[in-house]
Amino acid sequence: MAVVEQLLCAGADGTISFGNHKLENKAKLEDFEYGGNLWKVKTYKTMTKLEKNGMFVYESVPGTSVLNFKESEEGIQFVVEGNEDAQITVGLAENAEYQVFINDGTAGKMKTNLSGKLVISVELAEAGEVSVKIIR
Repeated sequence: MAVVEQLLCAGADGTISFGNHKLENKAKLEDFEYGGNLWKVKTYKTMTKLEKNGMFVYESVPGTSVLNFKESEEGIQFVVEGNEDAQITVGLAENAEYQVFINDGTAGKMKTNLSGKLVISVELAEAGEVSVKIIR
């Protein structure tokens, strides 16, 4: 998978791609209009963060490159790549239970906290692309 050279871009399939885990210096893109929303991304090798309309959506430590990110009423799904294993935090519904799938295998059920955040660990070192699906 190639990194997202434009930091944030929209796909014809209704998804967005963002982040660049290979950047040495911080980069930021604000006020990217897509789907009636304003998106903001900050990214580099140690962190990637995505916001929609000023609200938290995604964060990874260390930084990641994300392709085909799609939100729905049921949850989110995306493909992620990075140089190292990553801790990924996503914003979902508050105090709700979700089933987590990594590369089509189940990682179990997890519950969001009162702020709607769910934290997962993804093994990325030498893994190439890893698909993540989180469904209510």
